[in-house]
Amino acid sequence: MPKTQPSLDPTDLGILRALVADSTLTNKAIAARLGLAESTCAYRLRMMRDAGVILGSRVTLNLSALGFPIQAIIKVRLGSHDAAHVTTLYTKLTQIPGVIQAFHVAGEDDFHLHVAVENPEALRDMVLQHITVNRVVRQTETQLIFEARDGVGVLAQ
Repeated sequence: MPKTQPSLDPTDLGILRALVADSTLTNKAIAARLGLAESTCAYRLRMMRDAGVILGSRVTLNLSALGFPIQAIIKVRLGSHDAAHVTTLYTKLTQIPGVIQAFHVAGEDDFHLHVAVENPEALRDMVLQHITVNRVVRQTETQLIFEARDGVGVLAQ
């Protein structure tokens, strides 16, 4: 059963903005920043997690420092749009080592994969050994990422 979305007030939005800016903030730090009682802040955080507003937290990795200096977007077009084929391929694409995120998209392409690899040969091998080997894949196009920057997000003021 889908969770009902709570109506978020300015305090809830302030908590979310604080977490988006720094997901390592403790409940105590958020409460102090917003002038809230720690118990109030903890309750609101728990309610937003339970309602599915907060889905977790992430660590941002320096991919170059980890030995993966090449990032790319691989566009994937399918020859068949049978629901079972699409679902099966989507699952396979997310399981390829080096895939950071997979997007099922509308338009000319069917999937966009954000990937990180060690070198150009690894990028080629990813495409040839993991993507185009799927019979439903009709075409791929690879675009190198020169630089990536985060946007201000949906809670920007």
